[in-house]
Amino acid sequence: MATVQKFEDLEVWKQARILNKEIHGVTCLSEFSKDYSLKDQIRRSSGSVMDNIAEGFERNGNKEFIQFLYIAKGSNGEIRSQLYRAFDFGYLDQIKFDELYKMSNQIGALVYKLVQYLKSSEMKGNKFK
Repeated sequence: MATVQKFEDLEVWKQARILNKEIHGVTCLSEFSKDYSLKDQIRRSSGSVMDNIAEGFERNGNKEFIQFLYIAKGSNGEIRSQLYRAFDFGYLDQIKFDELYKMSNQIGALVYKLVQYLKSSEMKGNKFK
């Protein structure tokens, strides 16, 4: 893995940012925009994924970063559950549901790979130099 200088360099954060933007876009449409509870909840969850990746990275230690990555992974799971609710309520068609679900699954896989890398890494973070 190449040396990453800032969280914005992480592919997983970039993908989480794209998903967050997509989620925001669909929640502005039709009846979804009027379901304030679900709209706000899925927006918070999608923001939480990218925010926890960023916060964990900024802690400068692998253990804390891993902890925040697990929180991001949990928020990512929330997104998928909320997507089912949005689909069941008719706010998303099958194509958009599948697209967003796939994006979320890919982010989950990237988070998992990053956790495994950090667990096996000899470098434990900048604050341990």
